[in-house]
Amino acid sequence: MKTFAINERTELVLAQGDITRLDVDAIVNAANERMLGGGGVDGAIHRAAGPELRQACEQVAEVRPGVRCPTGEARITPGFDLPARWVIHTVGPVYQGPQSAPLLQSAYRSSLALASDHDLSTVAFPAISCGVFGYPLDAAATITLETCRDHAGKLSRIQFALFGDDTWQAFTAAASRLLPS
Repeated sequence: MKTFAINERTELVLAQGDITRLDVDAIVNAANERMLGGGGVDGAIHRAAGPELRQACEQVAEVRPGVRCPTGEARITPGFDLPARWVIHTVGPVYQGPQSAPLLQSAYRSSLALASDHDLSTVAFPAISCGVFGYPLDAAATITLETCRDHAGKLSRIQFALFGDDTWQAFTAAASRLLPS
């Protein structure tokens, strides 16, 4: 685990581990636009939260057929059986080159805004879009941490639950470049 200062009020914690076990106000789900579960972290969060999470997601209004949360936006539901009280669902982009950066920034910015709107103090993220969506780790880590630094709001802690050594190394290197330790 490594800790960095985002600003005088907010710390950034990087750790490897299972996001579903973190005792924070909200965990962020790297969801798909349907918000009804899937693979990777999305499936793990749905399994850990229990069937009520899917029921809550089904209640989120579709903005167009089959889309409850467009790419780059975020929605919030209760956490149900998770230690976290809330789940913030966001959809990162499938990597299509540098033009994907604004959508990745928006996914983080929208999630942080929801946390602020709900007066949350602590939030935990996975590495959004870095799994099957194919976002290159070094680029994603830089975009992610710059966005968190610039939009931390009133949060006291932003934590990352990182999966795998490559992801850990990319985020640790980016944090060392961008944030004081």
